[in-house]
Amino acid sequence: MVKLTMIARVTDGLPLAEGLDDIQDADFYKQQAKSLFKNLSMGQIEASRMSVETGPYIFHYNIEGRVCYLTMCDRSYPKKLAFQYLEDLKNEFERVNGSQIETAARPYAFIKFDTFIQKTKKLYQDTRTQRNITKLNDELYEVHQIMTRNVQEVLGVGEKLDQVSQMSSRLTSESRIYADKARDLNRQALIRKWAPVAIVIGVVILLFWAKNKIW
Repeated sequence: MVKLTMIARVTDGLPLAEGLDDIQDADFYKQQAKSLFKNLSMGQIEASRMSVETGPYIFHYNIEGRVCYLTMCDRSYPKKLAFQYLEDLKNEFERVNGSQIETAARPYAFIKFDTFIQKTKKLYQDTRTQRNITKLNDELYEVHQIMTRNVQEVLGVGEKLDQVSQMSSRLTSESRIYADKARDLNRQALIRKWAPVAIVIGVVILLFWAKNKIW
């Protein structure tokens, strides 16, 4: 069965719409979905379609244009139906909200789309209906080549890249600090080296000036 549906803008991971069933640990799986959106927006996941296993469920997502359509289903739910469900959502979402996607400035700007999500989800819940059996037998719609990965593996890639980025920033910051300290030390060394010479020259000039004044 379809458990969770979310739609987000790929460029920045902004959630645009959502459809949620009453499932245990819903917030946990929503956070995982948002982490997937974040990784996609940062270019850390390249596949435009993928299935991602998480606990007893599996995420399926499909990217079309600027939008990612994601659903979470029971592992036993047919992958082909899940992606056809996302295809139906994509067609309607583009038709109704396509011109406003780029200008959306707040999360869940198209929350009213949940009505269509709930209506469409009901059509796909029972895999034994003639409608869904026909879709499952549709040889023109193939999903065998869509990659399936584990959620820790997928999100771990983003976490590792974030760690590398943070380490790089920290090293850059430390390098600047060391460079500043090195400049200060060089300046102090020059002062210690030439200060006595400058003092001697100053004294000589002062004596020479005083001598001229006296004479």
